[in-house]
Formats: sequence, C-alpha cells, structure tokens
Amino acid sequence: MVTKFSDAQNVDIFKDEREGRLREVGNQAVWSLSSCKPDESNDTYWQSDGPQPHTVSVQFRRKTTVKDICLYADYKADESYTPNRLSIRAGNHFNDLCDVEQVELTEPSGWVCIPLKDAQDKPLRTFMIQIAVLSNHQNGRDTHIRRIKIRSPVNYGDVPYTNSSSSSLKNLMYTVR
Repeated sequence: MVTKFSDAQNVDIFKDEREGRLREVGNQAVWSLSSCKPDESNDTYWQSDGPQPHTVSVQFRRKTTVKDICLYADYKADESYTPNRLSIRAGNHFNDLCDVEQVELTEPSGWVCIPLKDAQDKPLRTFMIQIAVLSNHQNGRDTHIRRIKIRSPVNYGDVPYTNSSSSSLKNLMYTVR
C-alpha cells in the first residue's frame, strides 16, 4: 500500500519534542551516504549522484523504537530533484531490509512526517532504517533532501534522553560537500 501526501503539510514537528513526547534519535545512529556534513539549514540539501534508487541508511547500535521519519522537501526550489516516491525499509542489517512503508509525495513544500508502525500498530522497533528514493518529480535523476529527522517516543527508553539543546534534540541534516 502506498501512502499519498499531497502538497504541504502544516506540521509543527518540533511541538512533540518541546513537550517531551518525542525525541530525535538520528544522532544515536551511523548514517551512510557518499559524502555528507551536518547542517541545520533548510536552504541546503543532500544531493544524490548516480542511478536510482538513492538511499540513506541509518543504523542504530541497539534496537530502537521509531515513531516516524520526517523529511523536509521543497518542490518549488528543487523541481525535478524533489522526491516523488519513497520506500522506507527496516531490518537488523543491510541484508534483511524489508519495505515497511511506501510513500508518494505530490509537490511537497515543508515537512512530511511518515509514521512507522509494526504489525501490531505500535511504533517500529529496528536496528536499521533505509530511506530509498525510488523516483523524483518530472522524472528527475538525482534527488535533494533538505532535512531528515528520525523520532522516537520518549517513554520507550531505548536511548537515554537528555532534555538539552546539545543532545538528542539536535536537528540533523546531511549535504554533499
């Protein structure tokens, strides 16, 4: 089943973090990209290079509960570089990844949050997540993703939570150098 997201979502993705219900856990993982650097700006982006699918792999040291993945995309700025169809995969390692969600984006402009649930409708518990860009708008080849956040419920206790601006609430973004 493909979940469709149309246009912009007016979502305050930081509200649940400010209120202590969710925490950013991306900084507790190893991110696999060809080249990257941290950046907290919506004006910069990671750009893929080469044939599709383009992937961003996130591997945790321990099994981690993930409520959702939030992506920041901007169709007006990126046009054919904007992801159109995504596959979210999860597993224990690279060799056993399975699709857990397929998403179709229609000209996104802002944050898109993709909920991840297991067969019992609970937040997904996994060692690894992979975001695969299967296609772009206007049949574009390379892709731009401006920001990625991976969020976990605070009450699952998988990763130590510290409520400070320099810890798990830090926003992550990876861009080509």
